Amino acid sequence: MRGGERCLEALCELFPDAPIYTLFYVEGSVSETIEQHPIISSGLNGIPFAKNRYRYLLPFFPSAIQRLKIQQYDLVISSSHCVAKGIRVPPETCHISYIHTPMRYIWDGFDTYFGNAGLWSLGRLGMGLFRTRLQQWDVESNAHVSSFIANSHNVAERITRQYGRSACVVYPPVDWQAFQVSHHHEGFYLMVTAFAPYKKVDLAIAAANELGLPLKIIGQGQDEKRLRRMAGPTVEFLAWQPDHRVRDYYRRCLAVLFPGEEDFGIVPLEAMATGKPVIAYGKGGALETIVPLNPLPEHDDTHSKRGAQASQSETGLTGVFHYEQSVQAIIEAIRLFTQHLTDFDPDAIRAHVEPFDRSHFKQRMQQVIMSRYREFRRTPLC
Repeated sequence: MRGGERCLEALCELFPDAPIYTLFYVEGSVSETIEQHPIISSGLNGIPFAKNRYRYLLPFFPSAIQRLKIQQYDLVISSSHCVAKGIRVPPETCHISYIHTPMRYIWDGFDTYFGNAGLWSLGRLGMGLFRTRLQQWDVESNAHVSSFIANSHNVAERITRQYGRSACVVYPPVDWQAFQVSHHHEGFYLMVTAFAPYKKVDLAIAAANELGLPLKIIGQGQDEKRLRRMAGPTVEFLAWQPDHRVRDYYRRCLAVLFPGEEDFGIVPLEAMATGKPVIAYGKGGALETIVPLNPLPEHDDTHSKRGAQASQSETGLTGVFHYEQSVQAIIEAIRLFTQHLTDFDPDAIRAHVEPFDRSHFKQRMQQVIMSRYREFRRTPLC
């Protein structure tokens, strides 16, 4: 499961009798915990190509989410990275939206998601026609949200910037207890990622090609054919793997590469839960979870105050940053890492992740939800 699904699973445990409303649902694609709940999908789910080509339906997402009938509930919780926050609820219903990201496809991630080559050039042209209207809807739909919760300070800042709303922060969960620390490695680097343009898998592959480094990649996605064509003999593609296999690869690797800019990023925490360092792009959510060997000076404008929690950690170093998304920057970060291997203590790295454990997420989320719900009930309806 990906990070958003793990959040949903934890919410399902907090609210075991709650039904789930969603745009799309493929039976067997999520955990048993989630599938024990009644799941109601939108009309888009019946379109034959929706499973694999849902991106082409993006202009229809807003109307589809608004057509879902949400009635007779005291509390609605949306887990949103796209349009879920736009669900319409009666005025007497408290709607709390947990935001993984504002709809990146239509804001700052437009150029990354809709590239300039092949079929995606048609997608870019089509989306360009709808982009302004979708942005307008994305802002206007905030009227249906009583309170926002962000999955990171990075996302909270974007909520304020794009929506003019404030949000408290609850970090997504890592099943810390399920991971075991490893003091050994088999010499290979690892990536666990979807093959989307913004993940920058191509940069990691190019760096591995140039250095001749063994790199194993767990994942699949729209860029797979292109990435396979550019991969050298030391790069191995493993497709998606069950959770227990992913944990095994984490334990066996030397370090994890994380070259994309993420809103939060669950992979670094999973890697660190096994005691493995992370070589990451020093921007976005990584600033809040990784304690780097090479932090930027505090006066540098690109070093966000969001990184204060990570940089002040008392558990020790947990990774290395590269501050440019380029092949050369990744190569330099890998070289810096290999020069300082003994500076990374697996037990200390694992200890750094414990505050992100699933139990802490559930406790914190329950506190915030109930606080916001009580506050909503005390506010007279206009």
